[in-house]
Amino acid sequence: MSGIQNYKDKISNHAQMGGIETSVLDNGLCRGNRIAWINTGTGLRYKVVIDRGMDIAEAFYNQHSLAWLSHGGFNAPQPNSDRGIDWLKTFGGGLLATCGLSHVGGPEKDEFGERGIHGNISNLPAEIISIVQPDPVVGKMEMSITGIIKETKVFGPSLELRRTISGVLGEPMLKIHDEVINRGNTPAPLMLMYHFNFGYPMVDEGTKILWEGKWKPRFGDENAKIFKEGNDFKTCPSPIDDHLGTGEEVVFIDPDVDKQGMCVAGLHNEKIGLRVEINFKKDQLPHLVNWQHWGKGEYVTGIEPATNPPIGQAQARANKELIFLDSYETRSFDLEVRVIEK
Repeated sequence: MSGIQNYKDKISNHAQMGGIETSVLDNGLCRGNRIAWINTGTGLRYKVVIDRGMDIAEAFYNQHSLAWLSHGGFNAPQPNSDRGIDWLKTFGGGLLATCGLSHVGGPEKDEFGERGIHGNISNLPAEIISIVQPDPVVGKMEMSITGIIKETKVFGPSLELRRTISGVLGEPMLKIHDEVINRGNTPAPLMLMYHFNFGYPMVDEGTKILWEGKWKPRFGDENAKIFKEGNDFKTCPSPIDDHLGTGEEVVFIDPDVDKQGMCVAGLHNEKIGLRVEINFKKDQLPHLVNWQHWGKGEYVTGIEPATNPPIGQAQARANKELIFLDSYETRSFDLEVRVIEK
């Protein structure tokens, strides 16, 4: 609450301190798309892309950008980009890109259908059903935006995501509360991954990547160059030539959990004095993924809590790890992103 404690009798409009402002973009690849800028009144402000599954694009703390943005940035939603690698054409990066709801991983095809990279939910627009503004004059500091995103077709599956992004005026954090319900009349697969993408200047040489737990490289020890015992893979390097083009490396993590059942992951950049923490519940999101792509001009690391590692629906089914929601069953997911000056 530092800096805004003594506001009583000094303001008439909450927007003087922070809140939620919605608008429609009028230029570029996202022309005509709805957004919501959320200002916490603490230096943390971020843009919700309403027509892209209520994902989060730019995010700043004071003058520092937290998120990585791809070269193309955010495009208008492409609901038919659910085959092959089409998802990459509209992947804007951003603080959060949601992956799922029924597939997380590479493109695949089997007797249950064809699925493109990371599913379709981030290419679907939301129906906004609620915006709650703070009202500090009467002591109400909470604010939130809630929307419904439908991933559905006749004969199913028919999944629905109800997302609330909320915060408290005067606190440098945001909360995500998601509810996924199966609106169909038969069981439906559920795979969900929260693809948080961090870039410069939050990510820079020397930035520490924060996670603890048992880990294994995505493609095995024999194919790993970064994620090998003895390597300092939790310190961000300079851009590397091995990551030009499609170079990348991914590690699957079984995150440590505290006595309250919570996991924490994030980043700490001592040079700019910022630490970002993502807190999530292990019983909701038992897996964590760290994506590292240190390409020149495409310099990013992803911290990704998930229901499953990104192995795809087919492999999760074969491993007997695929989650199914019964008809009208709901599952909830809760995450908190907090910025700490440190």
